[in-house]
Amino acid sequence: MSIRPMAPCTLVLLTYIKPIEEIDRLRPAHVEWIERAMDEGVMLLAGRRTPPTGGVLLFRGIPDMVEPVAKSDPFVVEGAATMELVSFTASFAADAMDGLFE
Repeated sequence: MSIRPMAPCTLVLLTYIKPIEEIDRLRPAHVEWIERAMDEGVMLLAGRRTPPTGGVLLFRGIPDMVEPVAKSDPFVVEGAATMELVSFTASFAADAMDGLFE
């Protein structure tokens, strides 16, 4: 474990509010959106909740920076999911996370 410079992060919790068939229909566009956000360096991690009731997305940056990106998620745009933003400061990280917050 190592102490990291204070790194502002935002966790986005998605909750599906439409049937899974609608989620599956939108998934290809959602995956493209994730790939773009990761390529731009704003999103760090993404995954489906277990059980599959939504998703968990980790962004670098404060909510004011992250919210416009999160609102452009096809799941949110199409009204298939709601989102909750949780802001936190990453102060510690396992050595396996080296480079993630730089």
